[in-house]
Amino acid sequence: MAADPQIGDTALLTALAATKGVVCLVGAGGKKTTMYALARSHPGKVLLSSTSHMYPYARDQVDQIVMLEDGESAMPDVAAYRIVAVATKSQTPKRIGGLSGQRIHDLYHDLGFDVCIIKADGARARWIKTPGPHEPLIPSFADTVIPVVSAKVVGRPLQDDIAHRPERLARFFDINLGDPILPRHVVELLSSATGALKGVGRATVVPLINMVDDDQLHQQARQIARATLARSERVSRIVLASMKHARIVEIVERDSV
Repeated sequence: MAADPQIGDTALLTALAATKGVVCLVGAGGKKTTMYALARSHPGKVLLSSTSHMYPYARDQVDQIVMLEDGESAMPDVAAYRIVAVATKSQTPKRIGGLSGQRIHDLYHDLGFDVCIIKADGARARWIKTPGPHEPLIPSFADTVIPVVSAKVVGRPLQDDIAHRPERLARFFDINLGDPILPRHVVELLSSATGALKGVGRATVVPLINMVDDDQLHQQARQIARATLARSERVSRIVLASMKHARIVEIVERDSV
């Protein structure tokens, strides 16, 4: 396995269109792992935030965590820190709150960050999801959207241990709870305007098939990526990766399909 990326290692950033601007992560299957890997590999100042509730930030992955009383609270001086995560306090146990898109926009521009990475929906650490009626919360000014899904869902029964709100996915795929998730279901999710492409606006979209940890998963993920590119003109490349190691396995591009 490859080592964690070093500061200034831009291969991962380039593949996921995350070298600059506002980058939003949606879906399930490793959004926070991806957020941390992108932050560690970026050479500049990085703002991490969320527009939804989430689990707390890992203190060993960021240089400073700022917990605001509410979205309008004054920010402390963070000029000395490279990777800064900003959240609000939440009444929900073991969760932190998000910020409005406008508040994140202001912090990003006013404090001189080079890139802003936003977790734009929740999935409760599951591997696959489809957005609910009020999801995702992607700001209109997003430059890049990265829909995430785990390669490991293929062949697994659709149930709560791997899927966030599995009943919603059952309706989306027109299958029953407990039925196996097939490659065509992941293709449908990644290519659908009501699935992984919901709310992306004019942003660059680079889907990420994560947890590609062995050759069998690689072959399945490649087939899914090729079928998705053939089905949706909105996407021009899909990254296959093992983000816990910040390792790109393959970049599947439209001209290779």
